[in-house]
Amino acid sequence: MPHPYVLLSAAVSLDGFLDDTGPDRLLLSGPADFDRVDEVRAASDAILVGAGTLRTDNPRLLVNSAERRAARVAEGLPEYPLKVTVTASGDLDPDAQFWHTGGEKAVYTTDKGAERLRELGIAADVVAVGAELEWRAVLDHLGRVKGVRRLMVEGGGRVHTQLLQQGLADELQLAVAPLFVGQAQAPRMFGSGGYPPGRLRLVETRPVGDVVLMRYVPTAPGTGRLASAADRHWLALACELAERCPPSRTAFSVGAVIVAADGAELARGHSREGGDPVVHAEEAALAKRDAEDPRLAGATVYSSLEPCARRTSRPRPCARLILDAGVHRVVTAWREPDTFVTAADGSGVLVAEGADVVVLPEYEARATAPNRHLLG
Repeated sequence: MPHPYVLLSAAVSLDGFLDDTGPDRLLLSGPADFDRVDEVRAASDAILVGAGTLRTDNPRLLVNSAERRAARVAEGLPEYPLKVTVTASGDLDPDAQFWHTGGEKAVYTTDKGAERLRELGIAADVVAVGAELEWRAVLDHLGRVKGVRRLMVEGGGRVHTQLLQQGLADELQLAVAPLFVGQAQAPRMFGSGGYPPGRLRLVETRPVGDVVLMRYVPTAPGTGRLASAADRHWLALACELAERCPPSRTAFSVGAVIVAADGAELARGHSREGGDPVVHAEEAALAKRDAEDPRLAGATVYSSLEPCARRTSRPRPCARLILDAGVHRVVTAWREPDTFVTAADGSGVLVAEGADVVVLPEYEARATAPNRHLLG
């Protein structure tokens, strides 16, 4: 299983605070938004909060609607999503409500933290991920072992910050409340440090009672061979473009997108675009850019099928076109089969000249769908 879809959810004041400094929790949302959050919880496979939130808020993290719980059961799901927390130290209260309400629980921790949690008798599956607590290891285990496809993260600010800074958040849902906190020591939604460059993309905004819900998705590609959440968004678009190709029995249907390091889309293309019966997706996209565009050097090419290493229809295969354009990072869903070219290895050509190639096999089914008639 791939990493889960990671949805960050929080309510903030107009000046960006999660809470004030008073002894009681500041209620930023109203009844309508609390119900919306309950709906999002019910649609999730797991809900995660950090250890700090567990200590300060003592949350239960339940799906409150009996109708929504019944709908989950009718779909063959547990009544409640898996509840998850993370802690490096293992210093958690075994009497917290988190452990004694709802369904199954899991706590991700370090090797030392696991020893502490087992001594405390925490009522949860204790998962040690090594000497350090690393988010990629946590998400890998949640997807591969726990079968979590959709993970809702409800805080706190440190957890949200780390997931965004590491490019692991697929979506950000912010409910902005019509009030100010104005206390410098109050907890903020996001901390300082390096974030992925560029602008997030706004996908929805709507009033929910007296708060405004804003939904954003990341756009900046990952770096090197580590996949980011934005890489998945852009590769999904490449797969959509492949579905637009005029059908052929002599060539694959492929979609491609070129994205700058700051998340700006530079060009897109698909096989046989514009009535050209032999143009390839990456070729069509690259032809739309000025060869001298300096952004190409830091760009990523997303292609639903591995760029070709050999072809008879044009002098240069797509792997060579990409390298000649100065692009050194490619994300793809599917390695080229032997249907037309035996032992094709466009990825090998790219890697041999210093490019980074990332393969996301969870998108292979979408990439092959418009090519089923070619695959026997």
